[in-house]
Amino acid sequence: MRREEDGHRHRLLERYKARFGDPVPLIRRQDVRGFVNRRPVWLVRPLGLKAVQKAAEGMELETKQFYEVAARRSQDAGIRQLLGDLAEEERNHAHIAEEIAHTKLSENEKARAKRLFLLQVIQPGLAGLMDGSVSTLAPLFAAAFATHQSWQTFLVGLAASVGAGISMGFAEALSDDGSLTGRGHPWARGFVCGVMTTLGGIGHTLPYLIRDVKTATAVAVCVVLVELGVISWVRHRFMDTPLVSAVLQVVLGGALVFLAGMVIGNS
Repeated sequence: MRREEDGHRHRLLERYKARFGDPVPLIRRQDVRGFVNRRPVWLVRPLGLKAVQKAAEGMELETKQFYEVAARRSQDAGIRQLLGDLAEEERNHAHIAEEIAHTKLSENEKARAKRLFLLQVIQPGLAGLMDGSVSTLAPLFAAAFATHQSWQTFLVGLAASVGAGISMGFAEALSDDGSLTGRGHPWARGFVCGVMTTLGGIGHTLPYLIRDVKTATAVAVCVVLVELGVISWVRHRFMDTPLVSAVLQVVLGGALVFLAGMVIGNS
């Protein structure tokens, strides 16, 4: 397809030179009425292989339509024939792109797709979940032991969760624009990280809607254990971390933060 598109360029330039000579004026895509309007590549990169295949199919169809419309408007028989031929070739390219999209990925392509998924979704999501589940433990349980009131504790946990989500979301988005590391669009990563951070804190905050603070604290502790177990499993499943090592690391961090909150709340 690349070689054929290069052939299109040569044919168009030869037709232009025969008609107008060698000098080529500066013509941008927005100067051509009805030309295909596409977002800059730097706004959508990097893309997964399947997304690239679908994008290529859409581009071929859009270009075909442009050539067809331009051919109908042309009053020159030679230009009309050239544009018609180009439109037909773009139609064939669209079929080729569709066939490519249905082919099975090779092992290397699967590994690359998995790596992109890890970098763009799993890694920021896991970082957010860990931060939300662990960092909010100290203020939440400190408020519970200090006030012995469920509603005030719930408000503290809610504020800590939302604040941590906003902070982590911006930190992830502003830390890397993805152009060098290939980690994807920064705001998409920031959104994933921020949402998972908030969810990680909200999970053990909701039990404090229970009026009895002791019951709420017991339920919150159970929720925390479930959250730490999920984090350990994700690290084992997607980050190839040994399960025992993942559990020990996550539980140790959670226990230290919980103890800090309990000590400060009882002081």
